[in-house]
Order: sequence, then C-alpha cells, then structure tokens
Amino acid sequence: MKRIVLTGGGTAGHVTPHLAILPHLLEEGYEVHYIGTQNGIENQMISSLEGVTYHAVKSGKLRRYFDWKNFTDPFRVIAGAFQSARLMGKLKPDVCFSKGGFVSVPVVIGAWLHRVPVLCHESDLTPGLANKIASKFAKKVATTFPECADALGKKGVFTGTPLRPELFSGSREEGMRLCDFTGEKPVLMMMGGSLGAQSVNKALREALPRLLEKMDVVHITGKGNLDESLQTLPGYKQFEFISQELPHIFACADYVLSRAGSNALCEFQALKKPMLLVPYPKGASRGDQILNAASYEKRGLCHVLPQENMTAETLADAIENLMEQKDTLIRHLEEAPPADGTPKVLGFIREIQK
Repeated sequence: MKRIVLTGGGTAGHVTPHLAILPHLLEEGYEVHYIGTQNGIENQMISSLEGVTYHAVKSGKLRRYFDWKNFTDPFRVIAGAFQSARLMGKLKPDVCFSKGGFVSVPVVIGAWLHRVPVLCHESDLTPGLANKIASKFAKKVATTFPECADALGKKGVFTGTPLRPELFSGSREEGMRLCDFTGEKPVLMMMGGSLGAQSVNKALREALPRLLEKMDVVHITGKGNLDESLQTLPGYKQFEFISQELPHIFACADYVLSRAGSNALCEFQALKKPMLLVPYPKGASRGDQILNAASYEKRGLCHVLPQENMTAETLADAIENLMEQKDTLIRHLEEAPPADGTPKVLGFIREIQK
C-alpha cells in the first residue's frame, strides 16, 4: 500500500487544500498520515477525519520581528524535527506533501533526513518564511501564482490551489432560501476570512442604505461580529460563520466583496465571481494580500480598493463600478487558467514519490 504524510497548519488556509486532495488519495489506495501540532487548527480540522491517522509534534513560530520566544522556539523546531524524523523512520512513507505553516518545517526536515521526497505548496505570491526554509529540502514547490513559480526557479511549478469539490455543488435556490432573498435583485456576498474584517464590516454596513436599493447583501461577518440592530433589515442577511451551507451561498452570489487571502481568491476565480478586494494593509500583515490582489487585478480578474482609501462612499462607488464591469470581469475569469490545482498537485505527488 502506498503511504503519504501530509503536513501544514497554523491557519485554515494551510489545511483546506489537504481536504481537497484527501478523497482522491483515499480513492487511490493511499494510507494517509497527518503530522501537525497538538493545539493548532490542523488538529481540529483533521484528527477526527475517517481514513487519516493524526500525529502531533512540537513546533515553534518563525518570526521576522523581535520576540523573546525567538530564543526558545528554534529549540522547539529542532525537537519537532527529531520527532518527525522518528515518525518518518517508523512510517516509511512514499511521499510527503507540505502545505506550509510553521509546523511543516520540522516535518519536511524529518522527511529529508529519511530521503522521503517532498512536494511543498505555496499559496501566496511570495513564499512565506516556513516555505522558504522547507523548499530547500523539497523536490518541487507547487504554487498558486505564476509569479511565485518563476521566483522559485527550477523547483517552482504553477499549479493553482487544490479546491474542495463540494464548493461547486451549491444550489442558487437553496442559497436564496437560506438568506430569505426573493431573487429579484442581484446578490453581493461579503466574506472577510475566518476572523472577519472589522473595517470592511463597518464600511459595508454604513453603505447599506445606498447598496440595498440595487442589490441584496449576504454578510459573513466573522465570529462575534453580528449587528443585532440590523437583523430584520430587508435584503440584508448576516451569518457569523458558514460551513456546510457555504456552497449554496456562493451559488446565489453574483458579486463578492472580500479580503485577498489566496485560497479564497482561487475559490472565487473557479466559481467565476466578479470580485472587489480590500486586502489587509501592510501594517496588519506581511503584505502578501496586497501582492495577491495586485496580481489578480493585473490579469483583469478583480477590482481592488485599498483599505486606506475605503469609506462607505468609496466602497459603494467601487461596488457599483463592479456591477457595471461584470461582463468584462466574467470574460477574463473564464479565459484564465484553471484555478483548481487538484489534478496537477495529485500528478506531482505521483511523479515524485519513491
């Protein structure tokens, strides 16, 4: 039986691509093991899945800024590498697929020590620190963005991001029912990521009087961000978080307002949704969302509104402009290379394994 080790964690974006390829791996007869941390989101999302054996190892965060933990976390990474190496020696997998995040570094090093071939995947336009380190021990690095593949040289291969097939199975009618919409107006979906997007939430709510004249709005606010005073506003539906019903909400949405996380962008692109992006500003992140959004804008796949320029008025203007440019955006989305990287990533996993 073929055996594969999956790794990645820290955020949901480092885990969801594994969920996309997992059914295919099980169907092809792989014995699947996942190495993550004890307390990370990867444990919550993976450990209870049927057909996967979960192993927890130590890991430290790799920071570009000063923190006292910088003096102790390297030792946690080293300890995790030894734990991972022992696991690799015990499991003897045919291949390791790493999605990035800090836990992946000790796992990839452990795989390399046992000559287990590694395929990494980088979601953002520029490699994160964990993947920069891990790529040195990998056979290939699959990427979501063509610019990232070019920057990685011979090891970089542009594949897109593995996407869960259920995203494409939504019903527009069911989405309308969940939102209590009549279908008489187009639908804007606002999605801010797992933690929401406070500044975009605020601007969108202030723009509602103007927007609701032309469209219905479904707002995925993030945990703890519901506005009780707006619960009965006609044409406006709030959800803190959506999981199983998300494909139906996607299916009923005509336009998307979002941050610019790479996994979400690939999903919107694959579903051919005209999108207005408000990337996290440089001070709130390493700037990867700004680069992601710029790449999509350059290819004609989205419109971008920088957060520093966003007010209720400029947001409403930008959304109305998005509506006017709908046909052009959809044409560019249809002409773009496939956003779903599942077939290519699976192909490289088969290609590099022992």
